[in-house]
Amino acid sequence: VMKVGYRDIRCVESGGPEPGVGCAGRGVITSINFLEENGAYEDIDYVSYDVLGDVVCGGFAMPIRENKAQETYIV
Repeated sequence: VMKVGYRDIRCVESGGPEPGVGCAGRGVITSINFLEENGAYEDIDYVSYDVLGDVVCGGFAMPIRENKAQETYIV
């Protein structure tokens, strides 16, 4: 699930459902919960999420709604 790269940077790609079949936002929620349950957020300095900006089913906004983001940048 997690790859360690340059300067011990940890990278996770969660993927999602087949387009048009499921709620990709649900994948965001499931992924973050999985990472929390397995200690992925322990002993780190920063976390960066790259998620879609639309809120078709609300899951993409989950890191903000659940106070998992201290800062949000929209590009």
